[in-house]
Amino acid sequence: MGVPAFFRWLSRKYSTIVVHCTEERSKECNGVRIPVDTSKPNPNEVEFDNLYLDMNGIIHPCTHPEDKAAPKNEDEMMVAIFEYMDRLFNIVRPRRVLYMAIDGVAPRAKMNQQRSRRFRASKEGVELVEEKSRIREEILGRGGYLPPDEIKERFDSNCITPGTEFMDNLAKCLRYYIADRLSNDPGWRNITVILSDASVPGEGEHKIMDYIRRQRAQPHHDPNTHHCLCGADADLIMLGLATHEPNFTIIREEFKPNQPRPCAMCGQKGHELKDCQGVAREKQGEHDEFADAMPASEQEFIFIRLCVLREYLERELTMASLPFPFDFERTVDDWVFMCFFVGNDFLPHLPSLEIREGAIDRLVGIYKDVVHKTGGYITENGFVKLESVELIMQAIGVAEDNIFKKRKEDDEGFKRRNKEKKKRMKGPSFLTSGQFAPQALGGRGRPEVVQNARHQAFDMRMQGRDQHNRAGTSDGQDGRGVKRKAEDSDSEPDPEDNVRLWEDGWKQRYYKTKFDVDATDDDFRKKVVMSYVEGLCWVLRYYYQGCASWKWYFPFHYAPFASDFKGIKGMFTDFELGTKPFKPLEQLMGVFPAASGNFLPETWRSLMSNPESSIIDFYPDDFAIDLNGKKYAWQGVALLPFVDERRLRAALAEVYPNLSPEENKRNSLGSDMLFVGKSHSICDFIQELYRGESHEVWQECSIPLFMTVVFPVLFVTVLCGEKYNGSLSLRIPAKVLKPGDWERGNRGRGNWRPQLGFNSNRQQVHLDQSAFRALGHSVNRQQQGGGQYSNAPPPGNYHQGNYSRPPHSGGGHFSRKSSYTHTQSGLRQTQSLHLPFKKINQFKSLRVQCRCRVVTI
Repeated sequence: MGVPAFFRWLSRKYSTIVVHCTEERSKECNGVRIPVDTSKPNPNEVEFDNLYLDMNGIIHPCTHPEDKAAPKNEDEMMVAIFEYMDRLFNIVRPRRVLYMAIDGVAPRAKMNQQRSRRFRASKEGVELVEEKSRIREEILGRGGYLPPDEIKERFDSNCITPGTEFMDNLAKCLRYYIADRLSNDPGWRNITVILSDASVPGEGEHKIMDYIRRQRAQPHHDPNTHHCLCGADADLIMLGLATHEPNFTIIREEFKPNQPRPCAMCGQKGHELKDCQGVAREKQGEHDEFADAMPASEQEFIFIRLCVLREYLERELTMASLPFPFDFERTVDDWVFMCFFVGNDFLPHLPSLEIREGAIDRLVGIYKDVVHKTGGYITENGFVKLESVELIMQAIGVAEDNIFKKRKEDDEGFKRRNKEKKKRMKGPSFLTSGQFAPQALGGRGRPEVVQNARHQAFDMRMQGRDQHNRAGTSDGQDGRGVKRKAEDSDSEPDPEDNVRLWEDGWKQRYYKTKFDVDATDDDFRKKVVMSYVEGLCWVLRYYYQGCASWKWYFPFHYAPFASDFKGIKGMFTDFELGTKPFKPLEQLMGVFPAASGNFLPETWRSLMSNPESSIIDFYPDDFAIDLNGKKYAWQGVALLPFVDERRLRAALAEVYPNLSPEENKRNSLGSDMLFVGKSHSICDFIQELYRGESHEVWQECSIPLFMTVVFPVLFVTVLCGEKYNGSLSLRIPAKVLKPGDWERGNRGRGNWRPQLGFNSNRQQVHLDQSAFRALGHSVNRQQQGGGQYSNAPPPGNYHQGNYSRPPHSGGGHFSRKSSYTHTQSGLRQTQSLHLPFKKINQFKSLRVQCRCRVVTI
């Protein structure tokens, strides 16, 4: 979902939802790699039933990674994808179902965003090549050094779109991958694998949600099924909550901000392309023997526990004195719906709502008042009560003017603080010597004693004052009264903003600048609001029931103001029935720029570039990007023309006869494929069920002990589960938050500690005196004398309670009474005292038994 900073806000506000993954690594013995046995219990102390992979979140980082060298060819890309999936399977270890979903043809509402992304990627690629060529000439012209320019074909990430040869090859490779793992990996032996490739219409995550909804509708569905969904998009959290499944977990890569990236010119880290100076890389060792000694660290994974998020939401959304019974599940649906206002993939966010400004907390407060006033919730089974939405919008509209003014004040304050920080980071130009000079911690040398401390301090003050006077001129002039150059200024130029929402008349300027209409044109504003209301209804239906209309989309680049939502109750009735998705090649024509036309048949490609083409206006060579108050181009709005479906289909009707049989096959819509091994319990049943059919719906694969079934998955997956006798009872997950923990945690009081890991009965492990003696001995040996600070006492907060310093000096700075908790990543002390965990594990073997639920299929 297009909600910038949503996960960061969520993980900070509800920190307990995040759990770090424990990953078991393969071992190597005598040069032979021993793979991990995924049939053994999960080391994360939890057993998952179903694993769902949103494959596009795997394909993109494996084909064009940002933090390491890109694969050389398509074969290496496929191997990288296989290794990534193996790693995820090793962490999660599903016991029933593995569902792989690749984005297929998307609804028109999503295609507009895809079109914007692909046109941007093409434009940025051309600009990057031009920028690199210009900088290379400048560096070589002044005698700089650059590695030889490798002539290689640039990988166009736009090929990761349904209908291309790359996606067709990927589907074939994934079928081989599944066959190999079902035949050779014991952890795959009894699971059912479903592959929904790019030929199946729908976005990957929504195909997964549709599968889960269908399973919940089955009479023998196990309500205690533990789902695990892999993906980094924020909308996966919303979709997981929308299922109302009690056991739902999301696994994603742990985001580490501000990671250094190599320069696109010289390949070195520490600077960007625009700052490249063409300096030769420093040797790592005398003969550069350590050049590859520090590879990029492997990305770690985290779990997001939606059952814990539901606990938080229950505490936050509970309302007293309601005129009707409180229903928590209905409030979850309303919370998911309100998050649409701050942004999603189908609608632009309202100008007055930003996650970083506490928009969701503001919406929750307004929502509680609206529920009391209207006497009911705002959503029901995927349908919206527009009269309640209007009340929420009007409440936001009252505060819009103050929101815009406060946003401007906050931006100015941030720039001022950032400017002051840059000045401080530059540091003083004068550094004294002697005992007043900075000393390295752990250094063995002794500082030189200053003879006259008073004179030394006076010199330091004078030097600091002179530097402050030179840097603190407010009129942009140096000490001689000469105007400083623009490039010497610490401040960056602000992007041009003609709307100026913080000044009076902002609504008139907004509609004139963004829509080119007068603010007095009430009919146009009503049209924009009506389209936005339709969008809210479409998105909610999409999340809870599936795609209501394949052809609907929001026909504007910008959203209206909240104060414009007046009289919206009768603006929406229902969507057009019987709409159908585009075919894959048709979608390529709707989202690709002309620069990516090589992925299309030749006659179709000419429609993008031929000046006589009837749809040539759909493919501009250049287009404007409106920053819309943002700082970077990727945050702006790409002002591309919307594709007229009727004109596009009319133009394609003339070139359809030119498709080859292979292209016709890639242009057809497919269905999910179900894979089971011959040792699976339902294998014989499926063979007997379809043995007498006239058309062959299952086929043997070239790899033995493997079978593929291609037919509706809904019926088969019921048979894949356990054979239940009698009624099924729901086991509510154990509560993590204790009474009052949430309130104290938000106010910064109390001794609240989040649960570590999935096991709420985690035992504490204590080290005895012998372990601490060995630990202290090891630490002292590593210090090798320690230097002048080796005998310094620990910080003051360690002098309380169990953290008092031992009376002898040879035992290190650790207490014998300190307690440690056994976590996924090793041993962790109950307070913030860091120890070398690997050494602890060498001295004392610790074992904690965990209880795992074994699922028999």
